[in-house]
Amino acid sequence: MERTIYWEDGAVMILDQVKLPLEVEYIRCTDHHMVARCIMEMNIRGAPAIGIATAMGIAVAASRMKETSAGGMCRALEAVYDELLATRPTAVNIRWAVDRVRGFLEGLGDIPVPQLKQDLVAEAVRVLEEDVAVNRAIGEHGAGFIPEGARVLTHCNAGALATGGYGTATAPMRVAHEKGKKIHVYADETRPLLQGARLTAWELMRSGIPVTLIADNAAGALMSMGEIDLVIVGTDRTTYGGDVANKIGTYTVAVLAKEHGIPFYVAAPTSSIDFTMEHGEDIPIEERSPEEVTDIMGRCRVAPDGVLVRNPAFDVTPSALVTAIITEKGAFRPGDLHRLRDVGADLERYVLRGDH
Repeated sequence: MERTIYWEDGAVMILDQVKLPLEVEYIRCTDHHMVARCIMEMNIRGAPAIGIATAMGIAVAASRMKETSAGGMCRALEAVYDELLATRPTAVNIRWAVDRVRGFLEGLGDIPVPQLKQDLVAEAVRVLEEDVAVNRAIGEHGAGFIPEGARVLTHCNAGALATGGYGTATAPMRVAHEKGKKIHVYADETRPLLQGARLTAWELMRSGIPVTLIADNAAGALMSMGEIDLVIVGTDRTTYGGDVANKIGTYTVAVLAKEHGIPFYVAAPTSSIDFTMEHGEDIPIEERSPEEVTDIMGRCRVAPDGVLVRNPAFDVTPSALVTAIITEKGAFRPGDLHRLRDVGADLERYVLRGDH
């Protein structure tokens, strides 16, 4: 797979996902304004990926600052934090990345500015590397819930393209496939921006994992015909109470899965869990441009001029519809997710394990 994001020669390199799968092109971001624009315009998307972009955006901003003291740098970076935090409100990873970098800088103390800049770049690269390791751990924990011959439904893209690499929701599928299990993935197209059609199908095909693309409104029919065995999705923000915000349409899939007695799993790195929020109704839901609905990828108008449009980018699936939440620390029932915030908690008592 092409890398989603990486640091190169003082710039942030972002794979332009708006152009996929027809073109593979990178955007070279030489300041944090360009990184912020890429996040807003979804050149890079997926909660973990935009968290990484945030950390790298801060690093590239710092690398160009003229301040002569560590304290001056930290004060100047506050405006950078604010600009990046304003890009997309639903995913918690942007806030997570800002808090991590701010804490890292506070821990450095009053060091020479050139060293501070170098250390900040190294920390941003660590965020990327750690994300890949976290995703692989999610894959190992989640693969046990995928039986031999399973037909897995996923919604939107929570694959390598939405992360630093390997993916969250696709990680258990990748591990199961690598272990020789004969699985088949069904990918919802995911209107209005077609992340399932453009991105999930593309990357699974490139990885050799059998995948079938379906229209969003076909999922229920396939479930009723016994053609779906389980669902795995990602998350942009999960509360410690177990409510899950993910791409619009996820709630619909969860309701259908419940009705048909199909397990519904959420792959959630702890960076996507909001330990300050208990209830999903408190999650801010981003509303995006009407043109995303009235036009197909900005190329073809499909709705009448002047029609009113609602375009919420996410919905919230309540914990009651979630079978388990798979993290890098193991899989947990939604009601036990809060134990991850307790320092010294005996998590082994609450970890769920697949039987396959």
